[in-house]
Amino acid sequence: MSQRPAAHDDVDGHEHRGHEHGSGLLGRLRAFAPHSHDVADHLDDALATSAQGIRTTKLTLAVLLATALSQLAIALVSGSVALLADTIHNVADAMTSIPLWIAFVLGRRAHSRTYPYGYRRAEDLAGIFILLMIAASAMWIGWESIHRLLDPVPMRHTGWVLAAGIIGVAGNEFAAVLRIRTGRRIGSAALVADGYHARTDTFASFAVIVAVIGTWLGLPILDPLVGLLITVMILWILKTTTVQVVRRLMDGVEPDTLARIERTALEVDGVHEVGTVRARWSGHRLLADLTITLDGHCTLIEAHDISEQVRHKLLHDIPHLEDAWIHTNPATHGGDPHHITAHHRDRTRRDARGR
Repeated sequence: MSQRPAAHDDVDGHEHRGHEHGSGLLGRLRAFAPHSHDVADHLDDALATSAQGIRTTKLTLAVLLATALSQLAIALVSGSVALLADTIHNVADAMTSIPLWIAFVLGRRAHSRTYPYGYRRAEDLAGIFILLMIAASAMWIGWESIHRLLDPVPMRHTGWVLAAGIIGVAGNEFAAVLRIRTGRRIGSAALVADGYHARTDTFASFAVIVAVIGTWLGLPILDPLVGLLITVMILWILKTTTVQVVRRLMDGVEPDTLARIERTALEVDGVHEVGTVRARWSGHRLLADLTITLDGHCTLIEAHDISEQVRHKLLHDIPHLEDAWIHTNPATHGGDPHHITAHHRDRTRRDARGR
């Protein structure tokens, strides 16, 4: 357990670090507007971040489709079959935005008796689909590179192909940057993964540019060699992105997040110790539960008031936190306050050790 530090801040004089009001005239007006910090406020925050995810998904999908249509027009004008095939592949990749879009929409639905925690896990399932598409991209580029290395094909209409490559780099990288930035800001591992998926197409378009330059320089072997290098880069992206998405599915969380929750709870007057701290992601929102130790002579009303102050401070200070469930223990000088259920805990520990 963590002991309370000697010095602490007064919760009533807290700073609103969790959600600043912003600058400018609108920000100043918001500062004077009445506001609360209950679950309804954080439900609004969750809806707002989901809306950001939906807007980003829609905008980047439109950009990727416009990019693909531009490449399609160039393919039809130039008559390049290879460019046409690459364009069709890019259109298929852009369609990964649709499952994620659906997941964000589902996540906005209210919880039900069947799904008491809501539908935000759909976002993590969409992340698995995106991982599969990244793997498919790596396989496709790797296969094409090996095929061209063993059976070189002369490139035609190099000017048109170069134009298509430049358009592809610009459109795909715009989508990648916007998705990754928005995903990190709202805490969506799936949206970040989709951003890296768009970046794999940036690499593919860059390979097209290198292939054209190699052809002009009389070095056509650059095309398959760069393709193999890009395949390795995509596999590296797949590895790091898989860790993030699977960690969410397995209820993993950064240890620093738990430590910050613990420190924040200890800053509240009346909290003697913080015991078990747990947190998990549900889509792009964080849920936490923890135990705190209070004076054993607290009344029920006092204990409830302190736990609400802890919850209030956590909602301010922990990014992406939607709610926290807090259990209070009385400070005792002997005995186990949970002796009635101690045998259940012991059995769980034995099972965890494989006994």
